[in-house]
Amino acid sequence: MEKRLIDGLAGFARTVLQVLLLTALWWGADWVARRWFPELPGSVFGLFLAVILLGCGILPRSWVEHGARWLLAEMLLFFIPSVVAIIKYPALVRDYGLQVMLIVVFGTLLVMVVTAVAVDLAMRVEARFRKEEL
Repeated sequence: MEKRLIDGLAGFARTVLQVLLLTALWWGADWVARRWFPELPGSVFGLFLAVILLGCGILPRSWVEHGARWLLAEMLLFFIPSVVAIIKYPALVRDYGLQVMLIVVFGTLLVMVVTAVAVDLAMRVEARFRKEEL
């Protein structure tokens, strides 16, 4: 029982540290993007940087795997501000409800499709890298 508790705490600490590492990477990329590439969003630059670091082996996958998995599992929380905005402005919903809902649904579907395509592309690139290593 004690061993499971220690393992659970170690896993929790590892996940927290990895989320902090991903956050630091995002903050750093955001700072670089604002300073040298103001037309490029920091999050896009950070994703590009993370893919390069992971692909080159500079950033081992094991250093971010659990944190990234947790963030993806809790992704629904990132969509809550949209819902709160709709609830906070009932006149907007009354006057433009259908248009707003169509935009929200279309935007969500677009994000899901683009994410799926990006993940598929990343998996193909990773598979190609693995074949070249053998």
